[in-house]
Amino acid sequence: MKSHTVYRTFQTESRRELIRITEDVQSAVDDAGVAEGLALVAAMHITAAVWINDDEPGLHEDVMEWLDKVAPPSWKQPADDVARQLLPDPGDYRHHRGGEDNGDAHLKNLLVHHQVIVPVTEGRLDLGPWQQVFYCEFDGRRPKRMIIKVLGE
Repeated sequence: MKSHTVYRTFQTESRRELIRITEDVQSAVDDAGVAEGLALVAAMHITAAVWINDDEPGLHEDVMEWLDKVAPPSWKQPADDVARQLLPDPGDYRHHRGGEDNGDAHLKNLLVHHQVIVPVTEGRLDLGPWQQVFYCEFDGRRPKRMIIKVLGE
């Protein structure tokens, strides 16, 4: 069995950003020379994630809005009453007691997950017609790593 590892470092300009990485993952598969196998793609930080979904800007906005409602950022006004009610008592995340302000980013990671596994068939990522792979940053503006691990024959 072949194994190939690629590390990529992101330093986003904004706090939150979605970056399409489908081409990076396919490039790792190409470099691995694997025809049949799997590609594991994982964010190596607990305030980032990797997901597979449609590359449609409206969907991206909807997902970020939904995540903000479920895990509201305390550094901006809650989107609505539901988001306000989901803020922890007494209105800020306990994680922030240590001087951080990214408690919501940790919860978003739990909701979206930090990794995906993509099947490789005949040397290509075996994705559905609209599926793309994304690196999801929830607390950026500093270097963060991602790993792509390709395994197969």
